[in-house]
Amino acid sequence: MDVLERLRTEAAGSPDYEALLAAGPDGLAAALAAAGRPLWARELAAYRLGLAGDPRAFEPLVLLLNHRDPPRCAAAARALAALGDPRTGRAAAALATNELRVAYALEPVRLLVSLRVPEAVPALVAVLTRRLAPHDPYTKVALACVEGLGALGDERARAVLTRAQGHPRLALAATRALKSLVSAPPAG
Repeated sequence: MDVLERLRTEAAGSPDYEALLAAGPDGLAAALAAAGRPLWARELAAYRLGLAGDPRAFEPLVLLLNHRDPPRCAAAARALAALGDPRTGRAAAALATNELRVAYALEPVRLLVSLRVPEAVPALVAVLTRRLAPHDPYTKVALACVEGLGALGDERARAVLTRAQGHPRLALAATRALKSLVSAPPAG
């Protein structure tokens, strides 16, 4: 489902939805600052500001990137990528490596890969190293790290990717990622 369709459904016919769609940057920023706004309204305002490159969207989008609802995280990641704020890499790395919030690390991991920032490889190596523990339940996060490290092609990932080959759910992706280290230029 498209972000705007999802938010329209959440708005349940509220006239605020159409007003936020029509609002300019200052109106959207005011909606972010207003107390008592529903989550869908705050997300819509932050998402639109982020896509427009308005730096006032940065902090609300970072909060949404770490939300428990995967579609909110994905929308925040898209808007943060479009925003182009130089703080995004550090924020995504902090969220991805926060072990207390690992259940919500998938989109921060993917964002780090798409941004190709200097923080990406060290953060993904750290996250993947923790995910290689026996019986770790976060296979999707581990797989995103493996695939991301392969896409980044940085030699610093070789040791952790080699260890990932020993995990049945990661073995094939880790082997592909290791092959890409040879053929891809280092990221960063």
